[in-house]
Amino acid sequence: MPRDHKTPSFSELLKVAGKIGCLSFGGPAGQIALMHREFVEERGWIGEEQFLHALNFCHLLPGPEAQQLATWIGWKLHGMRGGLAMGVLFVIPGALVILVLSILYAVAADLGWFAALFMGIKAAVLAIVVQALLRLAGRALQTPLKRALALGAFLLLAVFGLPFPVVVLSAGAIGMAVAAWRPDLLGINPAALVSAETPRAWGQSLRAVAGGGLLWGAPMVAVLALLGPDHVLWQIGLFFSKLAVVTFGGAYAVLSYMAQQAVEGYGWLRPGEMADGLGLAETTPGPLIMVTQFVGYLAAYRAPAPFSPMVAGLLGAMLTTWVTFVPCFTWIFAFAPWLERLENAPRLKGGLAAITASVVGIIANLTLWFALHVLFRRVSDVALGPLTLTLPEPASFDWKVALVAVLAALLIFRLRFGIILTLAISAATGLVLSFL
Repeated sequence: MPRDHKTPSFSELLKVAGKIGCLSFGGPAGQIALMHREFVEERGWIGEEQFLHALNFCHLLPGPEAQQLATWIGWKLHGMRGGLAMGVLFVIPGALVILVLSILYAVAADLGWFAALFMGIKAAVLAIVVQALLRLAGRALQTPLKRALALGAFLLLAVFGLPFPVVVLSAGAIGMAVAAWRPDLLGINPAALVSAETPRAWGQSLRAVAGGGLLWGAPMVAVLALLGPDHVLWQIGLFFSKLAVVTFGGAYAVLSYMAQQAVEGYGWLRPGEMADGLGLAETTPGPLIMVTQFVGYLAAYRAPAPFSPMVAGLLGAMLTTWVTFVPCFTWIFAFAPWLERLENAPRLKGGLAAITASVVGIIANLTLWFALHVLFRRVSDVALGPLTLTLPEPASFDWKVALVAVLAALLIFRLRFGIILTLAISAATGLVLSFL
């Protein structure tokens, strides 16, 4: 007999949403597991099949899948107000924590002891990213075509320097074309590709897109009118708005693109600071993509006029968070009524499978980028015809960082330590090594 699923009161939903928002450590895997335990196993508010279908649906969308799953659960139980409550409470605790950490970082970044702590954190982040790469590769690359897509994505980014959005969208287009011809090449069972006859919720979707678009663009219009297109807040809002549309595959997939643009394109951060921000985001609850708030804060803090650095940083952080997460709510409210139809769409399944495979190559490029900028003090771009290679200067190798990175890898892969404990041990080791 199927289990009856009761609908909780709105106040009950708020209590559980607040609990999840404060305890959602461990990245998407840990956050999704926490929601499954709370909503499916313990309370029975959501069915197992519903939960899995919604999770697959969230993988189709750009943005952090765990936050979007939380929003969908709220929408399923209490409509739009439930979705807003779940989504906001999932984000707010982590956003507040990383904002405080960003303020401290901006003030103390030039202090010796603080730099030593973050030397250890940067080294640990390198091991954490390698772990994410290996986990995703093990799940996503079951067929030769998927492995070829991953390798192609890596080469297009690392060697040819193609923009991240071009690589992601091209992979999606290839996947959609292959799914219509030979879905088995992407590991998709053709027998499962059936068209679902479900109601068409055009009105609800159009209202959600229109409302979300207005909310998304409102602060950008204000910035443009008051400060102009040359101000750093306009650049921050525009960049992270574009990023919100192409963040397929989670935070790790988009970090290399964000890091390269923030460091080399806009000059907002120094190379090692991107790894610092990721280390901070790893230690806070909520989605890992909150590292964008760290970038937005520092970018505005360092070009504050006509505000004080603190006020500019706060505005930059708030604008970044707004344009990053408003689209996440928009996607859910627009497409959730189409869930069953989307779940069974052959071309969309193929596009998602190909994007997931390409994300492995994208994260491999991120791993290489981090390794070069963390292990070496100086790197330079070398042009070889149409190719551009980023090469380190061997004399700038930092043995202390390498030692901590090896220690972090041992803790994660051999001793199975958690991320937060590994970061803490690595930070302490970095502090000790600074006295040598």
